[in-house]
Amino acid sequence: MIPNNRSKEKPIIQATGLTKYYGEHLAVDDITFSVRQGEILGLLGPNGAGKSTTIRMITGYLRPTGGKITVAGNDILEEPLVTKQSIGYLPESAPVYPEMLAYEYLRYVARIRNVPGEQISDEIRRVAGLCGLNPVMHQAFTELSRGYRQRVGLAHAIIGDPEILILDEPTSGLDPNQIVEIRSFIKDIGKEKTVIFSSHILSEVEAICDRIVIIHQGKIAADSSPAALKRSMRGNMVLVVTLVNARFPDVQAGLAALSGVSNVERVTDQGSASDGSLTVRIVCNEESRREVYRRIRSADWIIMELRVEQNSMEDAFREFTGHSRVKGKINGR
Repeated sequence: MIPNNRSKEKPIIQATGLTKYYGEHLAVDDITFSVRQGEILGLLGPNGAGKSTTIRMITGYLRPTGGKITVAGNDILEEPLVTKQSIGYLPESAPVYPEMLAYEYLRYVARIRNVPGEQISDEIRRVAGLCGLNPVMHQAFTELSRGYRQRVGLAHAIIGDPEILILDEPTSGLDPNQIVEIRSFIKDIGKEKTVIFSSHILSEVEAICDRIVIIHQGKIAADSSPAALKRSMRGNMVLVVTLVNARFPDVQAGLAALSGVSNVERVTDQGSASDGSLTVRIVCNEESRREVYRRIRSADWIIMELRVEQNSMEDAFREFTGHSRVKGKINGR
C-alpha cells in the first residue's frame, strides 16, 4: 500500500464503551476503539457479529444503548448535524429511488449536504468521474446494474468531500471485476481520507487496510495490522501434507483430536487426485507437530509430500472467531 504521509496519530473517531441492545439481545458489547486520521480501518467479523450495528452507531443513524462516540472531537449525540457533515456513509444496501435518474439523485444529495448551488454541477461531475458513472448519469435506478447502483452509493458517500468515509459491505453482491474496481477506488480515496469499511471477505480487508478490528459476538476480538494478526497466532504453524492410503474423515478425526491442533481441512483442489492421494491442511502449534507425525505413522498413512506454510488471514480469523478468543485479544497498534 502506498504510504499515507498525513499524520495517523490523531484519533478522528473515538468509540468508548459502545453497547447496543435490541430488546434483550446484546448486539454490541462494551467495545472501545479509535480511528486515526488518514487511516483505512477494516471491520471484520462473521455475519451477525455486530459490524453493521457498530457502523450505524458511529454514523449517528442508530442510538447506542450505552457508551460514547466522538467524531473530530464532537459527540455524535450532542452534535449530530456537525458530525454527520464530516461523514460520507454508504449503507449495506445502497439507497434506491427507482423513479430518479442517477444525476437527479446526486443533485438531491448535494443539496442535502449543503453544497452551494453554483457548485452543485461541478461537484456532480467530480464524483461521477471518480466513481465511473458518466455512462449512466441519465439512466433511472431501475435500469442500472447492481454494480452501478453501488457506484451511485459511493458517489453519494463522497459528495461534498467529507473528511471521513464509512462503507458497510461496499462490495456486497458485486461480480469479481466490480469488486476489483471498488477495492481500487477505496485504496485511492484512502490516500486522502479516513476510511472505515466492514466486510466478511478476508482477502478484501487484508488487501486494503492499514488496520483490522475483528468483531466476534459483539466484542472486539482483535485490533491490529494484518501482518501482526497473522504473527499473533500463539506460535501456530500450517502443515500441508499429501497422504496415500488415507480417507479424509479418518484423517480429520484422528488429527483434530490431538492437543494443539486447531484445524484440519481438505485442500479442495488436490483432494480428488488421480493417484488416490489426499492433501490436507493442518493448523497446529510447534509442540503438537511431533504428535501429528506420530499419529500419521501409527495409522499407516504414507506421507508423499509435506511443506510448512505461512499463517494466513483465514487462519487468524478462525483463531479469533472460531475459538472465541475474546479475553486474550491482541492489540498491536
